[in-house]
Amino acid sequence: MQVKKAVIPAAGFGTRFLPASKTIPKEMLPILDRPMIQYVVEEAVAAGITQIVIVTSRGKEAMADYFDRSPELERALAQKGATAGLEEVRRVASMAEVVFVRQQEQLGLGHAVLCARPAVGKEPFAVFLPDDIIYHPPKSGIAQLLEVYQQFGASVVAVEELPREAIRNYGAIEPREVAERTYEVLGLVEKPDPAVAPSNLGIVGRYVLTPEIFDCLEGVRPGAIGELQLTDALALLLKRQKVYACRFRGVRYDVGTPLGMLRASLELALTRPEYAPHLRRWMGDLLHKSQ
Repeated sequence: MQVKKAVIPAAGFGTRFLPASKTIPKEMLPILDRPMIQYVVEEAVAAGITQIVIVTSRGKEAMADYFDRSPELERALAQKGATAGLEEVRRVASMAEVVFVRQQEQLGLGHAVLCARPAVGKEPFAVFLPDDIIYHPPKSGIAQLLEVYQQFGASVVAVEELPREAIRNYGAIEPREVAERTYEVLGLVEKPDPAVAPSNLGIVGRYVLTPEIFDCLEGVRPGAIGELQLTDALALLLKRQKVYACRFRGVRYDVGTPLGMLRASLELALTRPEYAPHLRRWMGDLLHKSQ
C-alpha cells in the first residue's frame, strides 16, 4: 500500500531556543529563507506524500497561518509586480493538504503520534521529526525508507551510526543485516547505557509505520516522567510483526539546538548558488581577521 500521509509532531515548548521560542514556535524559526518545518514538508511532498498531519499545541497558530492562503499578501505582491514572491507564497499554501491536530499536554513523542490517529486512520504513514533535517539529493531520507517499506511491507525506522557515548541519547536497535544499509530489527532499547547498547545504530527522525502502531501506543505504559515513548511501542509492535531499519545516505542536521541550526544554515547555504559565493567570501574574511 502506498504511503500518502505523514505526521509531524510539533507541539513541544522549544526550550533550547528561549527566549525566541516564547512567542515564535521553534518549528517556524528560519534556516536561510524558510522555516525549519518547511524543509520536512517539502521532503514529504517530494516523496509522493499528499496529506500532512501536524500535531501542534496552544500558542502555535503561526504554523497554520503559514501553510494557509493569504489573499491580502498575494494582492499586495501582485500589485507590486513581485512575481517571484507571489509564486512562492502560493506554492507553500498548495504543496499538500495540511491538517492540524492538538496535543493538549506534552506527554512524549509516542503520545503526539497517537493524537494523529483520527486523521491517519488505518493507513501506513510516515513520521518526520522537524528537528532532523536530512540532506541527500536527489533521494531524500524518507524516500530511502519508503523503498525499504515497499520491499518488505513492514515498518521502517531511520538509523545512523553514532559515537558509542552518544547512543545514550537515542533509541538503539539490535540489527540483523538483510541488505546493504538495511536491517531487520531484532530488538530496541530506549536511551541505553553505552556499555550495554545492542549496537551503535541510533534511531533518528524518520519513520514509516504500519497502522498497528496505534494499538501498540495504546498498550504501552508511560515512563518515569509520564511520557509515552514511541520506541516502547515499536518494541511491542516487534512482537506482532517485523520491523526494519534503514541506514540512510545523507547528512543529518540536528536543528533542535542553536548550534545545530547554525551548522545547518551555513552548510545548506553552501549548496545554494545564490548564497554560496558570498558566504565563502565572508567566512574567508572572518577567518583572516581572527588570525
